[in-house]
Amino acid sequence: MAVRAVRGATQLDRDTREHMLDRVAELVTDVMEANSLDVDDFISIIFTATSDLVSEFPAYAARQLGFSDVPLVCARELEIEGSMPRVVRLMAHVETDLPRADITHVYLHGAANLRRDLSRTTSHD
Repeated sequence: MAVRAVRGATQLDRDTREHMLDRVAELVTDVMEANSLDVDDFISIIFTATSDLVSEFPAYAARQLGFSDVPLVCARELEIEGSMPRVVRLMAHVETDLPRADITHVYLHGAANLRRDLSRTTSHD
């Protein structure tokens, strides 16, 4: 079994607690489904959020999905001029038999525009 990193991001329409929890739960669930993962496959998840998102910790959405024993951390995304607003990103470290080339990264809603260069992505607008 190999350790792989899975990336993903979602854009929120507004900064409210419920919307944050819904969008991050959707992101984590889609990462799991796209890569045939369950909670026990996760080693850790790093979440970042842009500075305009202050309503809730993104990691709390993962806790609500059952990630009680998985180390989670939240951090602030760099503030780069012209960058996309209201974005939560994740990088998950997982144990999987998938080769690196078969990992599917997940970009949802407006964040789908962030990584059009990846050949294996799933996205929702």
